[in-house]
Amino acid sequence: MGHNSNIKSMKLYNHVDRIYNELKELGKINSEFLFVEELANFDQLHYCGTEAVDFSINKIGIDSSMSILEIGSGIGGPARYIANKTGATVIALELQSDQNNIALDLTERCGLSKKVKHVCGDFLTYDWKGKKFDAIVSWLALYHIFEHKILLQKCFDSLKSGGFFYSEDLFSRKPFSKKELSELLKEIYANYLPDVQTYKSEIEKIGFNLLFCQDMSNEWTKFTRNRYLSYNKQKDRHLRVHGRDIYNSINSFYTFIDRYFSKGKLGGIRLIAKKPHLY
Repeated sequence: MGHNSNIKSMKLYNHVDRIYNELKELGKINSEFLFVEELANFDQLHYCGTEAVDFSINKIGIDSSMSILEIGSGIGGPARYIANKTGATVIALELQSDQNNIALDLTERCGLSKKVKHVCGDFLTYDWKGKKFDAIVSWLALYHIFEHKILLQKCFDSLKSGGFFYSEDLFSRKPFSKKELSELLKEIYANYLPDVQTYKSEIEKIGFNLLFCQDMSNEWTKFTRNRYLSYNKQKDRHLRVHGRDIYNSINSFYTFIDRYFSKGKLGGIRLIAKKPHLY
């Protein structure tokens, strides 16, 4: 069983076609045109939705001349949002083929296939044939990857000189017990949860200049609590739109995340690093 199938123990990544239930609810039943804005409530699987994507666009200064790589692009929400808002070209890399297929379909329906290129693959082994990017961005995906040093080295090597690395990721605020770690591995496929100091120093050791680092733990604790409460509050609506299996699955996932953040052990980080200009 490769890691691609193990990642499916994470309930958020099951029933990924549930987005079509939401589209049906909007009256979009067939393959008609979609607006990025219509999808934004359902296709941003990280925290704080498009606000978080806007933050990276503004901080990095993403514009139409840039080529961006997103690692762990899911069903394509951030990639489409960036391309639509800035005109940048986005390569959206996703490990799971079911998510990648849905992403392709939604991007086509938004008329963004020229700007967003979907690629199904594993960042650690994918060969970019020497292509280098202006920025690499990632939302809540890198903690899935155990080989962090290899990951960061590959990010560094895949960036143009002066290029940006933007990551929103999970870390541990307090050490986890063995039991907690195995639960985190199963429920959120957490393979790498260092403390914040380790996270930052590994990035600097690779050769990046760390430009910005924000502890998001308090904000994400609030966000995940509200998400869980509002999902519960709309139980009847979700049962009608999605059915019991999907409701139970997502509800259980949101409950789990809320529990770990509110314990004060799971933390969140948002950071930007830059590959130095090589003269």
